[in-house]
Amino acid sequence: METSILKDIVIIFALATLVNLVFTKLKIPTIIGYMLTGILVGPHLLAIIHQPHDIEIMAEIGVILLMFTIGLEFSLHHLFRIRKIVFIGGFIQLFLTAGVTMVLGRFYDLNWNSAIFIGFITALSSTAIVLKLLQERSELSSNYGRTVLGILIFQDLIVVPMLLFTPFLAGEHPAIGSQLIILSIKAVIIIGIVYAGNHWLMPKLLYRVALTKNPELFLMFILLICLAFALLTYQMGMSLAIGAFLAGLMISETEYSHNAFGHIIPFKDTFTSFFFVSIGMMLDGGFIRENPGMVILTVCMVIMAKVFIAGGTGFILGHTFKGTVLVGIALGQVGEFSFIVAKVGLNYEVITPYFYQLFLATAIITMSLSPFLFRVARPLADQLLKLPIPKNLREGLFPLPQVELPDLKNHVVFIGKDSRSHNMAIMASHNKIPYIAIVFDPAMVQDRLKKHEPVLYGDAVNEPILRKAHIDTAEVAVVSVGDLITAMAIIEKIRLISKHIHIIVRTKHVTDVEDLYKLGANEVIPEEFETGIDIFERILIKLLVPRNLIDVTISGIRDDNYGIFRERVKKRKSQVYRELPNFEISAVAVPELSSAMGHTIDYLKLKKNYEVITVALRRNNLLIEHPRKETILQKGDILYLIGKPEKIAEVIGFLSL
Repeated sequence: METSILKDIVIIFALATLVNLVFTKLKIPTIIGYMLTGILVGPHLLAIIHQPHDIEIMAEIGVILLMFTIGLEFSLHHLFRIRKIVFIGGFIQLFLTAGVTMVLGRFYDLNWNSAIFIGFITALSSTAIVLKLLQERSELSSNYGRTVLGILIFQDLIVVPMLLFTPFLAGEHPAIGSQLIILSIKAVIIIGIVYAGNHWLMPKLLYRVALTKNPELFLMFILLICLAFALLTYQMGMSLAIGAFLAGLMISETEYSHNAFGHIIPFKDTFTSFFFVSIGMMLDGGFIRENPGMVILTVCMVIMAKVFIAGGTGFILGHTFKGTVLVGIALGQVGEFSFIVAKVGLNYEVITPYFYQLFLATAIITMSLSPFLFRVARPLADQLLKLPIPKNLREGLFPLPQVELPDLKNHVVFIGKDSRSHNMAIMASHNKIPYIAIVFDPAMVQDRLKKHEPVLYGDAVNEPILRKAHIDTAEVAVVSVGDLITAMAIIEKIRLISKHIHIIVRTKHVTDVEDLYKLGANEVIPEEFETGIDIFERILIKLLVPRNLIDVTISGIRDDNYGIFRERVKKRKSQVYRELPNFEISAVAVPELSSAMGHTIDYLKLKKNYEVITVALRRNNLLIEHPRKETILQKGDILYLIGKPEKIAEVIGFLSL
């Protein structure tokens, strides 16, 4: 029995597990860990992989599944909305980058044909890396995320004409015109199939499969659609990845798309890891050691050129300065499809082996740097915005009309562009609750302005935007942005403006709860945990467990995991709440430099001076109910106070001294 491929898989998984364990501890993106694994096992270092071709096949499957899930998260409707970005933005970015790189290539003593070729393959960005990072950050549907996706789609489409054009650069003269015409006809046929599949075929087929109530059959059918359509586009002269993306689009608008997404995710994550490993295997460390100055110079030039040109493209498309920076950095690396075209160019002798290796080193290093550049993109944009930037550059070429908002008090401010935030705004409107929504997505803002909704376009991290939404007089702020770092920055800014406002935050993970409380959130709703609680509560109801026991059980689960003390207090003090509706319970973090630090709770005289009662104290993840008066306040303590909002605001001000 031939087991070499199995040995290779075991080696890759073992090393990837070890490397990722270390990288997770150091909070370094796992993509880098996979690439490092590839470098270690590759032919240029340890050379312990015996079947690299088989690994490349699994890597290709990883890209196919990644693009399929991207298609599932998108839709034909969204794709139609970004058609201008795909063709206009993609064209500008690709040809400007290719032109600048071509000119720079002349300084490397490349002939014009080689310079043109390298210019075009350098213009491509990494679909797999960028979309994976956007997916992890829940920014795929954001304004800048849609622009990045549109440009990447154009780049994927242009790969095939590049392959057809390569022999021409080598001096051969194939019938490019007729091939392009045939390719265009094939593209129209594929688009027609996708449209028909999305509107008629897939809903019916998936319904029939779902009726069987067989999860294995459903998964097999989903994989069949994904792989078969990828193979179809490949046979018609296009890439496997674009076929998988279109297959996802066919299913995206059916009611089964979320179920399909959940089934595919484990396979996608596993096979995508092989893709990044295969990228690392291509890197020749010896070439870098022999030419370190040339490699570093080329990497810097490529990143700078791509960031500025891609960012400029985003600005032309109407992005704000911050969006321009995000688009530029997102597309600042060389793409995986460039390797395919570069290999063809090497075979046709359009480029020499030296420049092929230089290109590989540059491409892989820029791809490895992408996760780190993503991390600094927003902080960098925020710092640059502090400079005296012209208004047109700051707000973009096509600033949205500002809605005139009346002076509001005791209203709700919804912050976020996801469906949850939008649905809450709809419910508030239905119940005649005054609200203002802050949305960092101009397309969504335009749609909602047409419906005369009180919505503001802007980044809630910026204080002027919060003030325009009258956050200082608002009763409640709901932060539903998905990204933890952004949510923390927004909470911090809100607390600087208003001490009394009740802040409710949505987060993904229960591990984020404590950090958000410490910054000033009053309530934190971790999605993954609350979903589990909701399901478990339904189970208890189905088992006819008494309601009072269910309440105690659910409350205990919450306390054990993230200590939402307010739930228990509300149950115990229900009579107080009915009689004193103006009272609230707030979690107040004692500032590290507070003059109260080191003193007892009794020393604060909160009840006497502020009519506020201390009902609990959280210290080192331990909740202390009814703390003693002689308890000394320590670093990291969180006080749970009950009282009127304005009185609690006074206490917060006192503790800040």
